Amino acid sequence: MYPASFDYQKAESVDQALAALAANPDLKIIAGGHSLLPAMKLRLAQPPALLDVWGLEELRGITRDGDTFVVGAMTTHADILRSEVPLFPEVAGWVGDPMVRNRGTIGGSLAHADPSADYPAAALALGVEFVIRGQSGERTVHADDMFQGMFESAVQPGELLTHIRIPATIQASAYEKFRHPASHYAVVGVAMAKHASGEVRAAYTGAAEKAHRLSKLEDGIRSAEFQFKNLVEAGDLLGDRFASAEYRAHLVDVLSERAYKRLG
Repeated sequence: MYPASFDYQKAESVDQALAALAANPDLKIIAGGHSLLPAMKLRLAQPPALLDVWGLEELRGITRDGDTFVVGAMTTHADILRSEVPLFPEVAGWVGDPMVRNRGTIGGSLAHADPSADYPAAALALGVEFVIRGQSGERTVHADDMFQGMFESAVQPGELLTHIRIPATIQASAYEKFRHPASHYAVVGVAMAKHASGEVRAAYTGAAEKAHRLSKLEDGIRSAEFQFKNLVEAGDLLGDRFASAEYRAHLVDVLSERAYKRLG
């Protein structure tokens, strides 16, 4: 299968990328390409023009800034896998295959906001902050406000996700996933993190139009009577030929209990 025809530009710097986006609102950003290109080949996405930001070295790498890890948006899944940041390396191990992990980028995956992707649930559990730049300057978006719908994130036209900020003080974390055997995307995935304050944040992916916090679990987890049952309503979930909404709701319960037991 071949994508529809499109124009192509390659950015040499973040400033050049932002200038190109301002000059042409039709430009669609492409990084590693493992999220966008398959959709283009299936004609599910037909952008008239692509802006390639893969070569922006200023957006690569992982550094420590006090109690925070700063991760460049062009950092690959393979680099995440080998890093010391909390939770994300475990999640990266579930992403695709070695070819995908060596080419795909953390920023591309998160900005793409695929409802079956692994990282959004982990970002919600960790309370990640997203640094986004546009012509008017830089802004920071919390994970709770990042994922706004199916393939819809807080990154607006003309903007570029440059970095993510991950707390380095996470005490324990876990990711449990029931994956589709062919695509390896999450039928359901549950991420959980215990923060330095003792707060447990949890989120699920793959089951709805976007990743969601598991509020019922977070609110009730300290109760001695808490049970991992009916954490989400089936009516709020998606059903398809891979799994019914009811089965996905069951998976959220099962995977949440597994993840919580691993927190210790």
